[in-house]
Amino acid sequence: MALLEIEILGAKVLRERAVPVETVTDETRRLIRDMFDTMYDAEGIGLAAPQVGISERVMVVDVTDEDGKHQVHALINPEIVEAASETDKATEGCLSIPGLEEDVTRPVRVVVEGLSPSAEPVRIEAGGLLARALQHEVDHLDGILFIDRLSPLKRGMLMRKWRKKRKGAAR
Repeated sequence: MALLEIEILGAKVLRERAVPVETVTDETRRLIRDMFDTMYDAEGIGLAAPQVGISERVMVVDVTDEDGKHQVHALINPEIVEAASETDKATEGCLSIPGLEEDVTRPVRVVVEGLSPSAEPVRIEAGGLLARALQHEVDHLDGILFIDRLSPLKRGMLMRKWRKKRKGAAR
């Protein structure tokens, strides 16, 4: 088990589109195990490789949906191939922006395709919290943070508040 350092807002890797994984290797699978360990240690429900400083299209999620269904997924090169036109708003946070949460509007259902850790094709049809978590992590792989989904005014207010809080905590 290895805990990886979580990159915080301001790190360049969080704003770059991650590179596709060419070949799934033991190193890729080790990264996935370490990402799960890091996510659980930080009490998160999802983590993307750029959040641990690695610009690769790898992500993990572990959620229990509203219906009580437990869903654990590790995806390599995931892509959202379908998204519902219906949206809803729910509170999101991010391990890379600690202490900041805000309501974000997203499609209620998505279909995500990618590869499993064994390099097998995977197709996930998701709704609820799983759909939200998958979209949030795929956004990370595209260099998008949940705050980018907010209005410029709301984002500016939140960022000023977050920076002030971080500055105060550093003292």
